[in-house]
Amino acid sequence: QVQLVESGGGLVQAGGSLRLSCAASLNIFSIYAMAWYRQAPGKQRELVASISSGGTTNYADPVKGRFTISRDNAKNTVYLQINSLKPEDTAVYYCNAESILGKYWGQGTQVTVSS
Repeated sequence: QVQLVESGGGLVQAGGSLRLSCAASLNIFSIYAMAWYRQAPGKQRELVASISSGGTTNYADPVKGRFTISRDNAKNTVYLQINSLKPEDTAVYYCNAESILGKYWGQGTQVTVSS
């Protein structure tokens, strides 16, 4: 059974940092494109950052320069380093994995930023 397990969320003051992790129980993790999405209360889920199997990264405009996505294929883990947090970053952050073998979601981790 495929599992994506996020961790690292929490309550932080504006300007602070967090590092989210997503551990994936995927066969051949390296072939999956990985991504982080977030969903704020009353809003649609949105793509925050992605990293391809080859390591190419992309970021949503609101987080460029503040968020960094990375992956460690040896550990089957993808990370999201979040710096200079803003109250508008408050959301549930979800890990996503996608390849020709399937598409999977984690259960989410809450990030709350206080002003």
